[in-house]
Amino acid sequence: MTDGPTPPTPVRPPGCNAALVLDDGSVWWGRGIGATGTALGEVCFNTSMTGYQEIMTDPSYAGQIVNFTFPHIGNVGANREDIETVTPAARGIVIRADITAPANYRAVQHFDAWLKSYGLIGIAGIDTRRLTRRIRDKGAPNGAICNPGSGALDVAELHRHAREWPGLEGMDLALEVSCRQTYSWDETPWAHGAGYGKQASPRHHVVAIDYGAKRNILRRLAGHGCRVTVVPATATAAEIMRHRPDGIFLSNGPGDPAATGAYAVPVIRDLMATGTPLFGICLGHQMLALALGGRTRKMELGHRGANHPVKDETTGKVEITSQNHGFVVVPDSLPAGVVETHVSLFDGTNEGLRVEGKPIFSVQHHPEASPGPHDSNYLFDRFVALMEKPQ
Repeated sequence: MTDGPTPPTPVRPPGCNAALVLDDGSVWWGRGIGATGTALGEVCFNTSMTGYQEIMTDPSYAGQIVNFTFPHIGNVGANREDIETVTPAARGIVIRADITAPANYRAVQHFDAWLKSYGLIGIAGIDTRRLTRRIRDKGAPNGAICNPGSGALDVAELHRHAREWPGLEGMDLALEVSCRQTYSWDETPWAHGAGYGKQASPRHHVVAIDYGAKRNILRRLAGHGCRVTVVPATATAAEIMRHRPDGIFLSNGPGDPAATGAYAVPVIRDLMATGTPLFGICLGHQMLALALGGRTRKMELGHRGANHPVKDETTGKVEITSQNHGFVVVPDSLPAGVVETHVSLFDGTNEGLRVEGKPIFSVQHHPEASPGPHDSNYLFDRFVALMEKPQ
C-alpha cells in the first residue's frame, strides 16, 4: 500500500468517461466498457493473443484487474462454451482499443455485452504497453477501475480505495471460488464439429480438490480416461479417501498459498501418506511444496500469458506454456528428496517438482493450456501412468 497525500485531480481528457487509478496516485483515463461501477484489485498484465474469454473466467484471477497487452480484444466475440467457471472472479479488464466487432463463426454475443452480462467492469483506450512497463518496473500495483456510466467519477476517492485495498499477500481466495459441495465430472475436451464429449468408459478415478479449478483441466483429466470427483477446498483427507481414488489432483487457484495452506497443507500431508498418486498444478503445486516443507513468496510481476518457455530438467526439452500465477516456490527451501523438475527460462523461477521414490509431482504452469499451446499435455499422461503402476 502506498502512503502519502492524494495528488491534485488531473484534468479529464476529451472523450474519456472512465478511469483506472493506481495506489501511487497515477490516473489512466479511458472509455468505459462492460458493466458500470467500481472494482478494486491488483493490476496485472497478460500477454496472450487469444483466449480472452477463458482468461476472464479463470478462477485464478480472483482479486485481479487484467491488463491485456494484445491490443485487439473482442475479435472472436463471445460464446457459451469458452468459459472456465460459471461465475467469473476477475475484478475488471483493461484494453488498448475499443472492443473489436466479432468475426468468428462460433460467436453468439458481442464481447461488451458478455462483460455486461457477468457484471465485469472495464476500460478501453489505455496505453496498455506503458501500463505493462510500469508494472514491470515497479511491481503489480493495487488499483481502482471505475466506469461510472452517467454517474460521477471521483478520482480522489478512487485513489483512497486503491491505497487502502489490502493486496493479495496473505489473502485466502480459494474459499471464494471453490465449489460448495462434491460433484462428478465426465465432460471431455472440445472437438471441432462435435463440441464437448463425454467420458463413458473411465479407467481411473481421480478426486480433484477444487481450489479454483478450471473446467478445461477437468476436461483433460476426463479425456485421459478418468472419472473425476470434484471436492471443495476444505475437504478433509478422510472425506477424500472415502471416494477410493486412484489418483488425487490439486487444482489451480487464486490468492496466497500460505493463507490457503493453513487448512489445505495438513490435508495434503495426510494424502501423501496414503501412497496415492498425486498431481498438483499452480496453487496446488505451491501448497504441495509447503506440505513438503518448502516456502513460497510473492513475485514482483507474476507470470501470465500463453507464451512462457519452461525447461524440463529431466528431458532437457523446452516447452511453451500457459501460465497465471503471482506466487512462486522458493527452490532452495525444498528439502532433500524433493527434486526441481522444471525451470522458467524467463527468470529462472521454479516451475515443477517431484518427490523421489513416491508417485508425487507438480508443475507451476497450466498444462491444459486454455488458452495456449499443448506442449505440456504429456503431464496428464504421466499422471495416468502413475495410477496404472502398482504402488
